[in-house]
Amino acid sequence: MEDWLRRARQMVAGLKPVKVPPAPARAFRDLWPGDAARGARLLRGECEIAGTARPLRPAEEGGEGWGPGSGSVLWRAGVHGFAWLRDLRALGTDSARLLARRLTSDWLARGGNDSLAAAPEVAGARISAWLGHYDFLAATAEDGFRRALMMRLAQDARALVAGLPAEAAHRGALVALKGAMAASVALEEEGWLSRCVRFLPAELARQFLPDGCHVERSPAQHMAALQDLIEIRNLLHGAGIEAPEELAALLDRAGPALRLFRHGDGGLAAFNGTREEGASLLDLVLTQGQARGRAPAALPDGGFHRLQAGRTLLIAECGAPPPARARDPNGLPRGADRFHHAGTLSFELSVGRDRVVVNCGAAPAAEAPWRDALRSTAAHSTLTAADTNSAELRDEGIGPRRPERVEVERHEASGAQWLEASHDGYLKRFGVIHRRRLYLSESGDDLRGEDVLEGGNPPAFTVRFHLHPEVAASLLEEDAGVLLRLPSGAGWRMRAAGARLSLEETVHQSGEPRRSLQVALHADQGGGVVRWVFTRMSPPPQQG
Repeated sequence: MEDWLRRARQMVAGLKPVKVPPAPARAFRDLWPGDAARGARLLRGECEIAGTARPLRPAEEGGEGWGPGSGSVLWRAGVHGFAWLRDLRALGTDSARLLARRLTSDWLARGGNDSLAAAPEVAGARISAWLGHYDFLAATAEDGFRRALMMRLAQDARALVAGLPAEAAHRGALVALKGAMAASVALEEEGWLSRCVRFLPAELARQFLPDGCHVERSPAQHMAALQDLIEIRNLLHGAGIEAPEELAALLDRAGPALRLFRHGDGGLAAFNGTREEGASLLDLVLTQGQARGRAPAALPDGGFHRLQAGRTLLIAECGAPPPARARDPNGLPRGADRFHHAGTLSFELSVGRDRVVVNCGAAPAAEAPWRDALRSTAAHSTLTAADTNSAELRDEGIGPRRPERVEVERHEASGAQWLEASHDGYLKRFGVIHRRRLYLSESGDDLRGEDVLEGGNPPAFTVRFHLHPEVAASLLEEDAGVLLRLPSGAGWRMRAAGARLSLEETVHQSGEPRRSLQVALHADQGGGVVRWVFTRMSPPPQQG
């Protein structure tokens, strides 16, 4: 019924005229840096979205990129949302500006007819991109180009405002609302803006959990949603409108929550669709968000924990996936589990600025085989039972077979910290519960863990520890353990009991895929507790 009412409102709105000014009523400026290397790649005809590069060319150069067969639905959503404008602006050359106009003209003539382009989250992203880069894209363009751009912007905005609140249960709904608000200010449509502001508090409550964690439980989407909040705050301030008090309160919670996901190198931990990104953007987001306070030890609603002692940091995922939703007619996921991985109870470990144990990363805009390989349980530093994912992976998110009950207890004493967590993702399939215990000493020099499948006749399982590509690893004699050498030169030793230890190849997705190694602990069917320990090795004595 809600979908029907939304379409009816949009049809009625389409009958009403909207004034189209020759240029936006006020200046906009995108806050976030692009990537000049990606901009240069686009000049060569390839567009990179979330680490996946595909051809994107205007008609006179081959005309690839807009149609249904040009890439995955999420890659195409990024292309139709004009995410690439930021990278061309970062390049900043005349050839980059001219390519931006050629691609935009081509999209207005051909690409804009694709139904995916009208999806609320895509249209909202495109409106924000056009307005945020208007000076770069259109300010010095010919009149015909500017008229066509502003006309399409007004048409998209009218449909967006009429369709509020957006149906998606993920960040896409916030992107749609942000785009509608920006267009309302640019077109001086006070009625539209009032409608947007009226829906804002409810959308904020829907987007973030009480502890400040974004509902998608993805560090990358959390950071992107915080960027949206900052843009909305600045937009309302620039328009002379008092922001709802809920917005300031949410910024105060979401900023510190983002710090929980931050490793010693300044980048984000790789959970649920998050790729290893540099620290500079995260620094800028925290600064713009005026985030105060240290990283919390836990996000109880989001299900993430942070254990830190000395220079050692462990970040663990101990929460259940968000509720599932069906895809929309264009194939876009609607649920907050859209980027979710089958990595429950996985963790990442860093020492100082060195990442040590990691998950394999993500390629959310890649084609299904590679995307889902990185979403699998085996691509995470956790236990995999019988080579089976702990959650069913589907294009739209997580299927019905998923962890439903994830329990965690945290204790601290005399500076030492430990977690005891469990999930039931294997209960329906094998009748067992995965239980993991983690202990970090007060000095941070000793990390111990236990993994076990409890109940029935447990199947064979493997506990994996994916190592960062910069970590050198070698087996000790008689497979007694693994010696780890970190980029800083520090040495760690990993030992295990209750399983066969091996050092195997793996892959790490940070930009381009990189080969790396994993420590794998293989336990037989009916196996008991697997115990393991990472210990810092004492430096050799100084020579006199």
